[in-house]
Amino acid sequence: MCLVPALGVERFPPPDFTGHTLPETWVPALDSRGVGWLDVAVLAAALAAASWLSLKRRSRHGVVVLSLVSLAYFGFWKRGCVCAIGSIQNVALGLADPGYAVPLTVIAFFTLPLAVALVWGRGFCAGVCPHGAIQDLLLIKPLKVPAWLDEMLRIVPWVYLALALLFAATGSLFIICQFDPFVGIFRMAAPRCMFLTGAALLLLSMFVGRPYCRYLCPYGALLGVASRFSKWRPTVTPDTCTQCRLCENACPFGALNPPMPALHGPERVTSGRRRVVMLALILPLSALIFGWLGGRVGIASLPLHPDGQLATLVLAEERGAAAAVPPSEVLTAFRQHGADRTTVIAKAKVLESRFFLLGRWLGAVFGLILALKLSRLCFPMSSTDYTTDHGRCVSCARCFSTCPYELVRRGVPMAASTEGRDRGE
Repeated sequence: MCLVPALGVERFPPPDFTGHTLPETWVPALDSRGVGWLDVAVLAAALAAASWLSLKRRSRHGVVVLSLVSLAYFGFWKRGCVCAIGSIQNVALGLADPGYAVPLTVIAFFTLPLAVALVWGRGFCAGVCPHGAIQDLLLIKPLKVPAWLDEMLRIVPWVYLALALLFAATGSLFIICQFDPFVGIFRMAAPRCMFLTGAALLLLSMFVGRPYCRYLCPYGALLGVASRFSKWRPTVTPDTCTQCRLCENACPFGALNPPMPALHGPERVTSGRRRVVMLALILPLSALIFGWLGGRVGIASLPLHPDGQLATLVLAEERGAAAAVPPSEVLTAFRQHGADRTTVIAKAKVLESRFFLLGRWLGAVFGLILALKLSRLCFPMSSTDYTTDHGRCVSCARCFSTCPYELVRRGVPMAASTEGRDRGE
């Protein structure tokens, strides 16, 4: 969601001492109006249009036009402040903290794209999300990312999502908003490091299809899971695949699966047994290992919370570890007011337990997801045709213009279709 500089008192209770000016904290700008029901209506209309264009019309040109409209409205006009990606944090904090009220409009931005993905696939990614649109429109010479590297990088969004949920649910930090690489470009104002990061991603997106969406976006990870259960999904061919291989290189996002021969007889039985044994062993082991790591990460993240930071400084001073550096403003104000050390440490211990438990559960879930991805790599699903990977397909409609059966259905002359394919239309 939109970020504004706000006093720490707006999100955290004021400290028990005076004489200290609270530092600025980046927090979501949520008022009684929220993001506005007009924006929700525009989002719903855009999602409906994206689903219709990609599934019914099967029109790449229509998706491009919708991408331009969405980029102009949600990106540059709204300055990136209407953001389904950042809404993850608002919802997480609202669920963890009863005192934090999440406007219904923000909940709508979080749930509508997921609901559409459950029925019609990733229409939000197709031409509604300004982050995806600005990358997709810049793609001029797509290069194929090696399969092993692509699989490794696709783990990063889940790590990012776990950290975002941990920091948001504990009221510490909204990292998705604070480190958004494109909002600064939409507003033409950002810290230099973030502006350079956004520019680097846009430069990379000229040759790698949607690098942020595929390898960083935490909301895209959720949409990918939801779209695997969708009833109506994009398909390369309108009916029968002849395996002409014309569509093989059409998808720049690694979402097209080649035919995979099915196993028969004893080989099929052996493969099934191996998969069951692998899942029975790796699922609990991965959950335990990453659950332990998640708990350690949670404890290490305690200083990100104001109460945890104060307790850390107090304990460091008592051990003499802070003697070599000038005391911080927080520690100086704490000394001058003579606040109760016991209360500070007690609050930090409660907070530490919360960080640890949440980190452990998030780590365990991440471990399960990683184990399932590994199982999917070792035991791919069999198919007789070229098929779309519904978790990765962003419904961009690029592959439609390469299929001869689709071109015949649309009545496109073969010469025109070849010319359009050369242009990537």
